Amino acid sequence: MLKNNLLPRVSRPGRYLGCEFNSSEFTKEETLNCALVFPDLYEIGMSHQGLQILYHIVNGLPDISAERCFCPAPDAEALMRNNNVSLSSLETGRPLHEFDLIGITLPHELCYTNILTVLDLGAIPFEAAERKDVHPIILGGGTCSFNPEPVAVLFDAILIGDGEEAVVEIVNLLDKMKKQGVNREDRINRLAAVEGIYLPHKYHPRYDAQGKIVAIEHHPEQPPKIKRRVLANLDQLDHLKHPIVPNARIVHDRLAVEVARGCTRGCRFCQAGITYRPVRERDSNQIIELAEQGIDNSGFEELSLLSLSTGDYSCLPELLPQLMQKFTDKRVSVAMPSMRVGTLTRELMDEIRKVRKTGFTLAPEAGSERLRQTINKGISENDLLQAAEQAFSLGWNLIKLYFMIGLPTESSEDLDGIVDLVEKTVQAGKISGQGRKRISVSVGTFVPKPHTPFQWEPQLSIEESRKRLSWLKSKLNTKAVKLKYHDPKQSYLEGIFSRGDRRLTALIIRAWEKGARLDSWSDYFDLSLWLEAAKDCSIELDSYLHKRQEDEILAWSHIDSLVEEQFLLEERHKSLQQIYTPDCRYHSCQKCGLCDFETIMPIVHNKNHLNRNTSLSPIKNAAESEALKADKHYKYLVTYSRSGTICYLGHLEFLQIIFRSLRRADLKTHFSHGFNPSPKISFGPALPVGTMSNCEFFSMDLIQPLEDNDMTRVQLNQVLPSGLEILEIKPHSGQIPQNLISSYEVTLPFILDEQMSKQISNVYQAKELVVERTRKGKRKTIDLLPLVTKISVISGNRVDVDIISKSGSPGTKPIEVLAAVMQTDTDNLLNMEVLKTSWAELSA
Repeated sequence: MLKNNLLPRVSRPGRYLGCEFNSSEFTKEETLNCALVFPDLYEIGMSHQGLQILYHIVNGLPDISAERCFCPAPDAEALMRNNNVSLSSLETGRPLHEFDLIGITLPHELCYTNILTVLDLGAIPFEAAERKDVHPIILGGGTCSFNPEPVAVLFDAILIGDGEEAVVEIVNLLDKMKKQGVNREDRINRLAAVEGIYLPHKYHPRYDAQGKIVAIEHHPEQPPKIKRRVLANLDQLDHLKHPIVPNARIVHDRLAVEVARGCTRGCRFCQAGITYRPVRERDSNQIIELAEQGIDNSGFEELSLLSLSTGDYSCLPELLPQLMQKFTDKRVSVAMPSMRVGTLTRELMDEIRKVRKTGFTLAPEAGSERLRQTINKGISENDLLQAAEQAFSLGWNLIKLYFMIGLPTESSEDLDGIVDLVEKTVQAGKISGQGRKRISVSVGTFVPKPHTPFQWEPQLSIEESRKRLSWLKSKLNTKAVKLKYHDPKQSYLEGIFSRGDRRLTALIIRAWEKGARLDSWSDYFDLSLWLEAAKDCSIELDSYLHKRQEDEILAWSHIDSLVEEQFLLEERHKSLQQIYTPDCRYHSCQKCGLCDFETIMPIVHNKNHLNRNTSLSPIKNAAESEALKADKHYKYLVTYSRSGTICYLGHLEFLQIIFRSLRRADLKTHFSHGFNPSPKISFGPALPVGTMSNCEFFSMDLIQPLEDNDMTRVQLNQVLPSGLEILEIKPHSGQIPQNLISSYEVTLPFILDEQMSKQISNVYQAKELVVERTRKGKRKTIDLLPLVTKISVISGNRVDVDIISKSGSPGTKPIEVLAAVMQTDTDNLLNMEVLKTSWAELSA
């Protein structure tokens, strides 16, 4: 994604390396080349399961390839522009404009400027109407496709709904048309034959003099509404048995197995509860198969059961013990990130705590019973406090509570209810067990979303959000409570795009031209750029937050979620009367209009889930496992090389790569004790980022002896990412030397002149080699000369350097030494190649 000469100059170069384990390799010339783009940073995009699913599905098809691309950070973007470098794919470095199809995920509203960054760096015109026959087809899809209008004209086509089956139809159709020589325009138009495909250029909103949409006109050949694509059964696809394992740290660094899709709890603010209907549970046997193969083929140390509400999975009481039994010996934890209060039995909580107790999250959403009834939350204050008391009594010391402000009909009494509920949770901690109990309260501003019963409601202004947050802050100002909140300015912009129309495209482009980037990141978000852009475009932003009329034509009225608008209206009216709508997966059909009960219907494997009291089978603790209780230790020293771009990873990232590679090779190590046990593997001193080596090493403490050291070396090399190679494995004491002399061979990016060569040769004639360092705002000086035992010129641009490193003492690296000796800035040496050739233990 970035050229090698730019990698030393960016923060977190691991974002741009590729070469991850299980990523696809392309050795033949495929007939259709696709790029899957996630318009955010690598660590966010690689945490998105949908991207991996589509990646593996497409790459499993004959003659078709799918590569990945992510939005670069601003520092990398600036370097690319300054060096005239086009954005390219992660796998092969193919420039984006050379692909046949670019699929861009639309994960959230604050990613829209990132799409422009990707297109611009990829040398692709922003608007579909400006593209020529040589340009790739730009396809969108994802959460925001249910109101794509603010960015609709950027896309040639947009997929509405589930993508697993549709993407196969799309790429096969495009592949066929490419082979037939069909021109670009006709290829795009013929995509309309794929169910769920929306062609924005065939639909046009018409406005009245006040700027209100009075009609959405469509081409005669197109339907008035585009129906959402639905994957009827999750069991029909068994993907992610070989998940890509990131080399760099990402946000959700674990194996995720989707246990169910859809939620019909009916929270009236929740868009996903509408657009992912119906509930479709995966068969528990397939979940176990996907989990086992996914863990074995990845080496992840955590398995996450993914769903909008994992606790609602009807087979969980039977599934969870089986998974924990299977993964206990492997020290793989099982996480359930989306548990709902009403699904948390004490038995389930007791088993969850054996895996991890970092924090326990409850989502009341609203402070009062009345408002929770309004939003159809379906949980009482007693449910919440009982769950908190149980969590505290079972050993959790941190409870996280999530609320929203600005929900429809919210009053000051509802805000009082937030404070009251938090205080009662604090009291629950005081009477439940020992230790200091903490409450973390997170508050976000309600954003009305399309296709929900609240899509017609107004949104709070920035000023009103701040006022309510300030009031909460004054009332929750205690040591036991930590209040966090989402920036009202970001919620404001999210709300504008959530219910926005095509007139906002000009705003997005103008804000991007002014420098708006990565708006979901607080470090980069700047609302003033958007306000200036709105002024330039004569757009009244606040108008997008106003209440909508029930008979109003909405910007997304031509997008059909398959849930009837009449159902949404009825739910809205029920909210005003605090009438509860039960969950249709266990109760009668609520007549939302989605299911035909032939191909589309709820799939729930255990309909008696809510009406029984099933005890979980006892789960053995990892510490009690017989295999892990073994008192014999078999220690080996492993020597390996690292070369190529993988050298730009940090030391902690290399540690994780080794840990996971040993898991993939089924080499079981002893573990440390304590709160967070880790494999007993000892590493030598950390190498500077970007440094290659022929002599890196680590010591591993195994519970069983190796049958054949060389066979294990071959086995390990098969599961290492590209750039790492095991050179030797031999028995060892396990004591890793920490005081070393390391030898480096440096190849400079220029030929040394006579003056530079002289400076290197005469270095030991000086009494000192002082450099200044700044750490945490404090400056200090250090003399490098005692750390350099050898430095000599080998040829015109090659230098050998031997450097001492001592544990617990300040050290140095070749680039710092050479910059000091040659009296130049380290920036001038960033592109030099450094190879560690050998090391020796420093004698006492």
